[in-house]
Amino acid sequence: MKTINPKETKTAEVHALLLGAIAPRPIAFASTVDEEGNVNLSPFSFFNVFSAIPPIVVFSPARRVRDNTGKHTLENVETTREVVINICNYDIIEQMSLASTEYDKGVNEFIKSGLTPEPSVLVKAPRVKEAPVAMECRVNEVISLGPEGGAGNLVICEVLLIHVNENILNEEGKIDPYKLDAVARMGGDYYLRANGDCIFELPKPVRNKGVGVDQVPEYIRHSSILTGNHLARLGNTEVIPTTEEVESFKSDPLVSYTLSKYGRDKGQLYIELEKLGKKLLDDHQVIEAWKVLLMVELLNG
Repeated sequence: MKTINPKETKTAEVHALLLGAIAPRPIAFASTVDEEGNVNLSPFSFFNVFSAIPPIVVFSPARRVRDNTGKHTLENVETTREVVINICNYDIIEQMSLASTEYDKGVNEFIKSGLTPEPSVLVKAPRVKEAPVAMECRVNEVISLGPEGGAGNLVICEVLLIHVNENILNEEGKIDPYKLDAVARMGGDYYLRANGDCIFELPKPVRNKGVGVDQVPEYIRHSSILTGNHLARLGNTEVIPTTEEVESFKSDPLVSYTLSKYGRDKGQLYIELEKLGKKLLDDHQVIEAWKVLLMVELLNG
């Protein structure tokens, strides 16, 4: 492992390491106005949600590393105490990137990027009509994290209204991640599109507590083909199958076939059962995987 001390490293290098490692990051596509009503639109990937009651989102316009100057968005939120956080998806990613251009103060990035300003209800700044979600916010607090280039400024926003395009909702009225087609920031010029194989489901830990990886038999924990994720999936079950349940599972067609084909070669049989257990885990058939993997111990005993 390479070890880096931020205090002994150039700010630009620390900045690049942090952005490369802490990824993907959601993007706050922030629209604001100044005291004269001039509109500004700019994306920030130092962004996330921190509370539901009250609904709080936080983003951070950092001071520029190269010349230690502040950004127009920061000036605007400090003055007007309002902002609209628009969520960017793949349909507008190029326009969002264009809006990040450091145009002179007073230049309207809506016009430059070709995006459509939609009047907000409770704040002066317009929202992005093309954005799948837009949140009208009151700025509760701005916390400066330092005076040097690269220092962040935490803009703590209370969400007053949430506008959601109904086309991204599923039948239950919840946001469908595939329809949202969100994008996220990586390091350098890289982004991530949250769609297709990038999206996967992972069941939350069981409410009544899983047995834990420490309760998985040692020979399974030391498997050469099972990963830490596989072991965690086993550890997230509440009860380990009994010997009777394992014995009964021998009648499963796939298990029965494996036993009959490799029964004369125990070494190969154990390997094939381990492979089958891995496949079952990959298919989220955790209890069945438990039974197959425990069968090795049963046959060996």
